[in-house]
Amino acid sequence: MRAHLPAKKSQGPAMPECLVFRVPTRHPADVSGLDALFASGALAPEEVVAVFGKTEGNGCVNDFTRPLAVMALEAALGARVALVMSGGTEGGLSPHLLVVARREGAGGPGTALAVGTAFTDDFLPEEIGRMAQVRATAAAVARAMAAAGLTDPADVHFVQVKCPLLTSARIQEAAARGQDVSTHDTYASMGLSRGASALGIGLALGEIPGEALDDSVIGTRPDLFSGRASASAGIELMRNEVIVLGNAPGWSGPLRIAHRVMRDGIDLPAIQGALAELGLPASGQLPPEAAERVVALLAKAEPTGDGLIRGRRHIMNDDSDINATRHARALVGGVAAAAIGRTDLFVSGGAEHQGPDGGGPVAVIARMNG
Repeated sequence: MRAHLPAKKSQGPAMPECLVFRVPTRHPADVSGLDALFASGALAPEEVVAVFGKTEGNGCVNDFTRPLAVMALEAALGARVALVMSGGTEGGLSPHLLVVARREGAGGPGTALAVGTAFTDDFLPEEIGRMAQVRATAAAVARAMAAAGLTDPADVHFVQVKCPLLTSARIQEAAARGQDVSTHDTYASMGLSRGASALGIGLALGEIPGEALDDSVIGTRPDLFSGRASASAGIELMRNEVIVLGNAPGWSGPLRIAHRVMRDGIDLPAIQGALAELGLPASGQLPPEAAERVVALLAKAEPTGDGLIRGRRHIMNDDSDINATRHARALVGGVAAAAIGRTDLFVSGGAEHQGPDGGGPVAVIARMNG
């Protein structure tokens, strides 16, 4: 369980600049790059509102690289922020941190990248993967949008949630109180938690009608999905931590975000569409100068349920040695890296209700020319 650090002050109505720093890591507890940002004066600890991290564990229930990274980050920051550690850097993906900050300022006349965060209360084990988690996530997304000044859901391009999972101890604790849980398979609980979180995002953004939702659809209705949801489950927490990214009026700075929905793991045109919206070349691999304008790529990866990609058989779901989500991260990571020309990309596995079956959302944050 994560230590409870003092909460940061709530975000006020002023519309500042959103900054994103990409920091390589040598191991899961490496915060030297973050410390260097602080030491150089490029960033102050109190400006940090969220950190995305790719760690080199297995991404499964027993991936302890995630809580190790969380402990190191909490010690470095000394305050409570949204921390999303996504385990698994299969293939050529590079471990790294995306440090998201909010710098107070006068704002600007147009729109720019905006960020808002919010947290649910801790869930009881019996609430994970059920409607209680869906509703709480939807409410947290609404609060995070308000914190970012995002009044129109259409201006939201990516919502990241870090959510909990079930362990044997948590299942037994619920049973001791006479409560049953959504599943007794701890690995399956990751998918149910991600799925409930994604449905909550879709509900908040108006992508999924509330009357379509109940406990029975979580993990069973792939036709119900959000095109802007990304959820990552981990052992290191019992609540949902929500990060909303969009383009909001009044914010300043050169960063913008765009998104598309990949229909499958090799949907390169979806990535190129997001790049084109940001004024980047949309054919071939980005040349180095254009690649440097890309601050972050965030994507979900999931093998198709029918074992096919455009009619051709894949073995991701049949491999007993390597988990299917690990295959999917490597596949999507390779496609994305080929498009961007760089491997420090945030590709997260497990896309239940996050895009169509076998696909998932992809978002790009880039510096605009001029």
